Amino acid sequence: MTDPWLRCRTPRRLPLARLVCLPHAGGTAGPYAAWATGMPEDVELSAVQYPGREDRLSEPPADDLRALVTGISAALLPLAGRPLVLFGHSFGAVVAFETARRLTAWGAAPDHLVVSGRRAPWLPVRGDLHTRPDEELVAELVRLGGTRGEVLEDPAVRSVYLPAVRADFRLAETYRRPATPPLHCPVTAVLGDTDTEADEAQARAWSAHTTGPFALHTFPGGHFYFAPRAEPLQRLLADLTRAAAASDARRPESENLT
Repeated sequence: MTDPWLRCRTPRRLPLARLVCLPHAGGTAGPYAAWATGMPEDVELSAVQYPGREDRLSEPPADDLRALVTGISAALLPLAGRPLVLFGHSFGAVVAFETARRLTAWGAAPDHLVVSGRRAPWLPVRGDLHTRPDEELVAELVRLGGTRGEVLEDPAVRSVYLPAVRADFRLAETYRRPATPPLHCPVTAVLGDTDTEADEAQARAWSAHTTGPFALHTFPGGHFYFAPRAEPLQRLLADLTRAAAASDARRPESENLT
């Protein structure tokens, strides 16, 4: 039976490490799963499919972040036998962070967390776009650059696409970080240098959420800096995933999972 949460186009029999991508608000697994073609042969890439879109269109979009994180975390537990890197963009960064926290609590902490296009969790994103009329929501999607405006001119497309977008925006805009200890894994923040949703200081503030190493990478572009050309981000993710595997290999054998 196909896992409802994960999409992997190129499964590896014995991957050196695994990279899991968590989409932005309204995003789907498809484009992120396609990044597998840019990964080394020893890195297995999967993308999370949130309910309410693509092949999960018959399901209602998530209306509770904790339930969403629980479902994703349970799906990732079987992957914990190999080094695991989580990448999340925008809303996906919040989901990835909370998933990392949940996996850590379950004794299966990820080896690296990569957060993109999102300010640190203790700097809440305030807004009410999830309550706005469709026209205003569409205008915001076009402004951010993640959706082609002409696609959303079709009322039939809007009726299918916007419920998931609105649900994701509600979770993103009402999210407040729980008062919990920081992670221990390395955290890398990635940002477009003209992103209107987070600046360098807000991205660097992710360093407060881990006791491990922190790094910040900036690429040219806006909120969807990787949309015109994903290869630089793919190379960074491949390097970080292979580095996680190398770090895992240096642990005492008793600490490594089978």
